[in-house]
Amino acid sequence: MPAPHTRSAAVLLLATALAAVGLGPAAVPAVAATVPVGSGSYSDSRPAGTSGPTTNTGTPVLPKVTAAAKDRPVPTNDWWSSLAFQRYGDNPYSTPMYGHPLTYQAGSGGLDVGYPTSPAIVGDGRQYEYAHKRDLTIGLAGLNSPDTKADDWSDWTVTPYWSDGTRTLRTTIGHGMPFVYAKGSGGDARITTAEAPTVFADQGSVLGITVAGHHYALFAPTGSDWNVSGSTISAGLGAKDYFSVAVLPTTDALATYRKYAYSFVTGSTVNWSSTGGTVKATYTLTTEAKEGTERGTLQALYRHQWLNTTDALTAYTYVSPRGTMKVRESASFTTGRPASAVLPTLPKPSDVDAARLKGYLNEVANAADPFSGATDTYWTGKALGKLAQLVPLADQIGEGAIRDKLLGLIKGRLQDWFTAGGANEFSYDSAWKTLTGYPASYGSDTELNDHHFHYGYYVYAAAIVAQYDQAWAADSAWGGMVETLVRDTANPSRTDSAFPFLRGFDVYAGHSWASGHQGFAAGNNQESSSESTNLSAALVLWGSATGDTALRDLGSYLLTTESEAIAQYWFDADEQVFPSSFGHDTAGMVWGSGAAYATWWTANPEEIHGINVLPVTSGSSLHLGGEKAAIRRNLAELERENGGPAVEWRDILWEFQSLADPAAAKAKWDAGNAAYTPEEGESKAHTYHWLSALNEYGAPDATVTGDLPTSATFTKGTVRTYVAHNHGATARTVTFSDGKTLSVPARSTATTTGTGSGDPDPDPEPPTGNTYQLRSGGTLTTATGGTAAGDTLPSAGGANHDGTPHQPLVYEIKGVNGTLTPGAATTFRLQVDADTTVGLGQQARISYDLTGDGTFDRTETYQYFATDPVTGWEEYTQSRGLKATTGTLGNLSGGTVRLEVWSAIGNGTSRLQTGTDRSVVVIPYG
Repeated sequence: MPAPHTRSAAVLLLATALAAVGLGPAAVPAVAATVPVGSGSYSDSRPAGTSGPTTNTGTPVLPKVTAAAKDRPVPTNDWWSSLAFQRYGDNPYSTPMYGHPLTYQAGSGGLDVGYPTSPAIVGDGRQYEYAHKRDLTIGLAGLNSPDTKADDWSDWTVTPYWSDGTRTLRTTIGHGMPFVYAKGSGGDARITTAEAPTVFADQGSVLGITVAGHHYALFAPTGSDWNVSGSTISAGLGAKDYFSVAVLPTTDALATYRKYAYSFVTGSTVNWSSTGGTVKATYTLTTEAKEGTERGTLQALYRHQWLNTTDALTAYTYVSPRGTMKVRESASFTTGRPASAVLPTLPKPSDVDAARLKGYLNEVANAADPFSGATDTYWTGKALGKLAQLVPLADQIGEGAIRDKLLGLIKGRLQDWFTAGGANEFSYDSAWKTLTGYPASYGSDTELNDHHFHYGYYVYAAAIVAQYDQAWAADSAWGGMVETLVRDTANPSRTDSAFPFLRGFDVYAGHSWASGHQGFAAGNNQESSSESTNLSAALVLWGSATGDTALRDLGSYLLTTESEAIAQYWFDADEQVFPSSFGHDTAGMVWGSGAAYATWWTANPEEIHGINVLPVTSGSSLHLGGEKAAIRRNLAELERENGGPAVEWRDILWEFQSLADPAAAKAKWDAGNAAYTPEEGESKAHTYHWLSALNEYGAPDATVTGDLPTSATFTKGTVRTYVAHNHGATARTVTFSDGKTLSVPARSTATTTGTGSGDPDPDPEPPTGNTYQLRSGGTLTTATGGTAAGDTLPSAGGANHDGTPHQPLVYEIKGVNGTLTPGAATTFRLQVDADTTVGLGQQARISYDLTGDGTFDRTETYQYFATDPVTGWEEYTQSRGLKATTGTLGNLSGGTVRLEVWSAIGNGTSRLQTGTDRSVVVIPYG
């Protein structure tokens, strides 16, 4: 949903405005009472003349839930929120909901189900979507419900409810669930298909059908029998009340899916931890056995999950807007990932001109209106964020007076908002269990949009205050109001009766949603993923500053998880998510159905590329430096689309570039800083300091993490800089994952240096077998410590050699013995560079001669890697996916392993790096 600007009628996907009908009593504000919270307060009624949640025509609306759920906080801003938030007066059911792999929409007769597998490119090529299209409807014979309500929900599942007075239906659906679990009374189970189905298996109570090319299995209670009549399929339930439907990856999977058809999912829970620089999360489904004793189930993992799990996966896969989903045969799985780096500020660069920086600081601190006229929650938040980033900069250069003036400005404005009864206040809505700031903006009141965007700035600013003034941040002072904003946006409690669990963050999707009602044909959406991570980083800093380690670790989980989702789904870092027909390297907005090269308010490329970067902070932005090749592709596309370098948001985009190429970004600042206007949430002081610091210390190095969440590493050439901030009252030692230790005094930042490597690999593949370096001259070797060099890949000559080696570079090792590791696969990482040549693509094939007899028993050809026309190594890995295979693997006995790399497309030479552990092949053998 929108963050910084107004909505436009040119939005790619807009729901049709529908005539409103009466939806219950208008929530007329009562006489407001003040609820004290420490030194602050909020109101229990919204201010006169304002509005709470409404339909699109302004009619007040209450949560659409059953009596069983009426006292539970409704999790707005979810993938299924239209079940509970009726945005359109004549649609009391739902808009399309994207669970993945299945899609859903509620109607009077039950639940429409689809499995979109082909993307459409719409909006003049600016959007791809796997739009919901009904394959079948799950219902009961004769069901005609006047509405659909939310009856139950958990961390990523929901149970819609239908009743027409005679028949009652409940279905449980969720992210990653290939099954729909149904419980019904008052009528036979009825499946109606969009076209006459083809039956591929008829086993009485189990029926396999194909509809629109998609395979489904229907499971009735044992002893029942499915009857097919045209496009209607029915089964009597007898004394039972349950049945289920599954989408199958292949017809051959029916037996496996039948095993779990009666193990009904009843709930979902994520549990996380952040220790030793690693964030782990376990995702668990609870089940009950309707028949037999089986309590297991099947789950489809998104790309950001299966890339970061070591749990066994089946060979089954599904198509989704987020790339391939892989199936796990278990009720739980665990992911693990290095924690994303967070700092209160970057360390002071030795060459920063203190007088110049002081001048820039004074421009903001002494401005006639440091808040630039902001009155609503969003623009006030941006102003608070801008001021907060300058506080530690003033402190670094010994300007205590400027620091304290900035802190005073921040405190004054926060305290104004944190006190009910004035022109600005927060008001609690007891029906929707939410805290809304008034004046509101961008639908934060009527649609419950964007609370995490707006309030993240407040929490971030409060965290910086807490770093310098612990008394101000106490719960008995102003910290209680900060905590109340946290409860509204990112509540870690599932038992809090006042606010829902993690309102905006979708734990299974791995990112937040911005729309409160999810009332769009394309599902829910999020534009500014970076303003979402701004809240997560704020939780890390606030929790660290106040000693709330649980809240700190929640922030680390949210930030680290969303970091991977952003890399994959907004920036397509591995080039495995966006359809090839999409034609863009970044998305401004992610939707349930896909993604769009767009924003809510403009088609200007600078904003499309910049909206998922701002605000640039040392808390919320360093994680972006883990995908340097994606940053370079992103900025190359920006300049193509923009017809040249950035003009309007140049500071944001310079700072973005500095996360991959600090020297180039600093050179742009040096050339252009005299004649630009900072973006509304930026300042010349912060941009100057940021670019100077990264130019000195290097780009973020995501390969090394510290065991304190407020730590980071940077690498320039062969020098690695380690940084940590200790919010505690006693000194502590921070240990980094490469063994380096750093002693950090109380309430201080410390740095040290060590040996690193230039442009580090942000996500090395685990060494699951023997690892071989490439060496110039055509050999593979287990030896380390080679000298980095580069071999030239001949041009494809303008022809297409996709899948067929053409003048390949060949690297080989013979006489290899090894036992095949069960379940393991070949991995590789190859550094390639096309320099400035456009349109090149490199391809790899790995072959195994198991006995050394000269015949290759197994070949694996991988999809080619399209390099960008920007000088600098890019990483080509097996994550591009297999294009073709022949033969099978077995044990090696005096065998040969061969790597071939060639130019698949393009008209120009490129380079392949050798002599370094950044270009290796890892074979799946012990």
